[in-house]
Amino acid sequence: MVHGNPTWSFYYRNLIEALRGEYRTIAPDHIGCGRSDKPGDASYAYTLERRVEDLESLVASLKLEGPLTLVLHDWGGMIGMSFAVRNPHLVGRIVLLNTGAFSLPQTKKFPLPLKVARDSGVGAALVERLNAFSRTASRVCVTSPLSAEVRRAYEAPYDTPEHRIATLRFVQDIPLGPGDRAWELVKSTESRLGELVDRPIFIGWGYKDFVFDRHFLARWKEIYPQATYVEYPEAGHYVLEDRRKDLIPKIVEFIGSTDAWESK
Repeated sequence: MVHGNPTWSFYYRNLIEALRGEYRTIAPDHIGCGRSDKPGDASYAYTLERRVEDLESLVASLKLEGPLTLVLHDWGGMIGMSFAVRNPHLVGRIVLLNTGAFSLPQTKKFPLPLKVARDSGVGAALVERLNAFSRTASRVCVTSPLSAEVRRAYEAPYDTPEHRIATLRFVQDIPLGPGDRAWELVKSTESRLGELVDRPIFIGWGYKDFVFDRHFLARWKEIYPQATYVEYPEAGHYVLEDRRKDLIPKIVEFIGSTDAWESK
């Protein structure tokens, strides 16, 4: 289970509980996120390429063999699907939740709040000094308000400016065109997504997501028209929170009822 920004493995807690006993579940925190170390730029490269390499290293160190089921949300989709096209022999099943693994759809305008955080000193200060990204996300990424306890849990890893480096670097690393350092990896991954079309794929989606919205969903439908789609018009970006009572049983059923693709 690969999380995005500015969440951490906590996002998957209810799905893990639903799967435990039947499956081994692994939900790492990216470097700089959750309970993982939060090094400075001098000792860690906060890039998409490094994130993919981290995931490959984790799988190798745990000696995981296919078929793996990837569960991917937000930036976890770009990381996880890059891993998948580079290691297709390990990937047996895919679950995608309000995410992308391709360049910004032509019909989609880059959201202004992300542009401010990505490209301005004021935005960077708000994210790094005031934890604006995590605090805002725990409120606007749901349509059913989270309890104060759950909001605090989402925000807890990012308690000091030094601990918010990853939430800022993730935004600054969003590739919008040639010349951005992650652009070539994104385009390479996008060009190979069709190679995974024979895997069982489940896509769960909340419409009320100002980033990963219907433009992204439409792109997924172009790439994987055969996938199982579960759509929630009134759910937000944190779809596992907003619709957990309906969505999680459907994911569990999908995993239990489909034969994972296996390398011949």
